[in-house]
Amino acid sequence: MPRTRARDYDDKREAILHRAAIVFARDGYDRASMAGLAAECGVSKALLYHYYASKEALLFGILSDHLQALVDVVEAADNLSLEPEDRLVRLVSALLDAYRDADAEHKVQINALTLLPQAEQGELKALERRLVAIFAEAIRAVEPCVFENDRLLKPVTMSLFGMLNWFYMWFREGGAISRSEYAALATKMLINGVKGLA
Repeated sequence: MPRTRARDYDDKREAILHRAAIVFARDGYDRASMAGLAAECGVSKALLYHYYASKEALLFGILSDHLQALVDVVEAADNLSLEPEDRLVRLVSALLDAYRDADAEHKVQINALTLLPQAEQGELKALERRLVAIFAEAIRAVEPCVFENDRLLKPVTMSLFGMLNWFYMWFREGGAISRSEYAALATKMLINGVKGLA
C-alpha cells in the first residue's frame, strides 16, 4: 500500500525551500552540505532526503517554485484593458510585491541557476523568458513606434529588470521610499525614457 502524504507536507516543503535558500544565499551553494542544511532547517537529514534526494534537487526546487510564483503573480496582475502606462505600473508593482520576503531566493537565482544541469536550467530559463515576455509586451504597448523592428525591445525590457532585480540590495522597509512608490518611480523613468526614443 502506498504511503500517504502528511497533511502538512507542502508547508514543510515550503519551509525547507525557504530556509535552504537563505543558507545558499548566505554561504554559497558550493559550501552548503545536506547535513548542514538539515540542521539549519530544524529537520533530520533523513527527513530532508525524504523531500529532496540531493542538494541539486533542493536548488532546483527553490528556483522552480520561486520563478513559477513570480510568473503566476505577474500573469494574474496583467490587465490588457488598462492604459499601457497603468498596465506597466501594475506589473512592476506585482513583481516587487512578489519579491517581498524572497531576497534569498532571488539572490540564489542570480548566483546559482547556472550550476544546475542544462535540462533543468532550460526549464527555469523558460520561466524567466515567460516573465520577460509579459513585461516586453507591456513596454511595447507604451510606444509601439519605438519597437517596430524589435531591436530596442529587449534592451529596454532588460533595463527595467536591471532596476527591479537589484532592488533587494538597497531597499529597506520603512526607508525613504516605499515598495509601491519605487514601482511607480521605476516605471515612470522607463516610460519617460521610451517616450524620449520616439
